[in-house]
Amino acid sequence: MEPIHRIDTVSEHDAFYHKENLHPLVSIIDFSETFPEVYASRMSFGFYAVYLKDVMCGDLKYGRNTYDYQDRTLVFVAPGQVINVNINKDYKPQGFALLIHPDLIHGTPLGRHMQDYSFFSYESREALHLSEKERRIVLDCFEKIKYELVQGTDKHSKTLIAANIELFLNYCVRFYDRQFITRNDDNLSNIEKFEGLLREYFQSDKPQTIGLPGVAYCAEQLHLSPNYFGDMVKKETGKTALEYIHLKIMDLAKERVLDMSKSVSEIAYSLGFKYPQHFSRAFKKVTGYSPLDYRSLN
Repeated sequence: MEPIHRIDTVSEHDAFYHKENLHPLVSIIDFSETFPEVYASRMSFGFYAVYLKDVMCGDLKYGRNTYDYQDRTLVFVAPGQVINVNINKDYKPQGFALLIHPDLIHGTPLGRHMQDYSFFSYESREALHLSEKERRIVLDCFEKIKYELVQGTDKHSKTLIAANIELFLNYCVRFYDRQFITRNDDNLSNIEKFEGLLREYFQSDKPQTIGLPGVAYCAEQLHLSPNYFGDMVKKETGKTALEYIHLKIMDLAKERVLDMSKSVSEIAYSLGFKYPQHFSRAFKKVTGYSPLDYRSLN
């Protein structure tokens, strides 16, 4: 396997693409003006990276999965993620990149809620597809950031750069909300698969061998990243993925509690609870009754 090419700083990344570095912690790259040293590499960054792909130019992968990108597509990469960049040597890539080192946003409003932009942990088939109008908005945000970079650093630079990055990311939140709506059929199909997955899970011996199903497990079975899966469930159901799983478990628990041949402990273990008292507590929180009281009322 090809070794991972680690680039820890924005300055190193600019040097890798033979681009003049204007700021050690943030950069805007126009790929039509760059000349990378290599055309195929496994890479990992010590900073956030956002790629605006203007044309199909090879494969950009996270892990073993290829990103779902076409022209006018945004791909988000968080620090530490490993991506595969495979570009034909005879093809000139087109597009842009925004690089943001975490040190830039420390102490800023953006730094305090950067983790809320969950799309930095999305992966295969989860890139953001832009309309032409949305692409122009993205490029306008990039131009504002670039303007600050070419002005040189003063006491206002950090605040203005961070504010413009935050503006860009907030637009991306809106654009992803739009994409969740326009891909509603795909999302509903995934919700149906999610419900089927839970049904099959509790019809098997997995609750006894694995325990309660978690968000990460369900996302993996559906070939989605946990963050994308969670955001999709929230958009479609109004509940977090964990809340949705727990409600499905409690719906099943209500049926099993009415089986007089089973003790509460047996029901708890059959559902994947490690301790019966945890099951009883969760059941009462949802129904308002203990399992035995619920049984006696019905």
